[in-house]
Amino acid sequence: MISSRIRTLAVVAGIAAATGCAAAEKGEYGSAGEAKAMVENAVVKLQQNEAIALIDFNNPGGMFRDRDLYVFCFNTVTAKFSAHINSSLIGTDVRLLYKPDGTSLGSKVFDAAVTAKEGTIVTVGYDFPRPGSSTPVPKESYVARVGTTACGVGYYK
Repeated sequence: MISSRIRTLAVVAGIAAATGCAAAEKGEYGSAGEAKAMVENAVVKLQQNEAIALIDFNNPGGMFRDRDLYVFCFNTVTAKFSAHINSSLIGTDVRLLYKPDGTSLGSKVFDAAVTAKEGTIVTVGYDFPRPGSSTPVPKESYVARVGTTACGVGYYK
């Protein structure tokens, strides 16, 4: 018969192994599923209280930042950013955001958000460098609109 101490150690080891596997599976970059879940959570937060949501989205240590995933938001009337990981973009026009090759990225995201039915999530595909790189790679953003605020979360494919 196995002693209770050995059984306890086996359970602890099993939990540690499972936790380690989950952490290892998370990866260096966020996934499509994680990006979509984050934007869905952002929509719920916006619907509850937009002012608090924007504070949370801009919090560097908050739950709306995970590896390379983050929530960005802009006003669909003024096109001004209200949330972004790069705080220097707050208050600037999203339509003036360009990809490294000089083509417009912001207008593409803005147009998708403005024409989307409120509460639905649309996708916008583009190429953009990963953090710390200058080589553009495929990226996609999930974007949703609540009232006059649109928010998105992008992930690298």
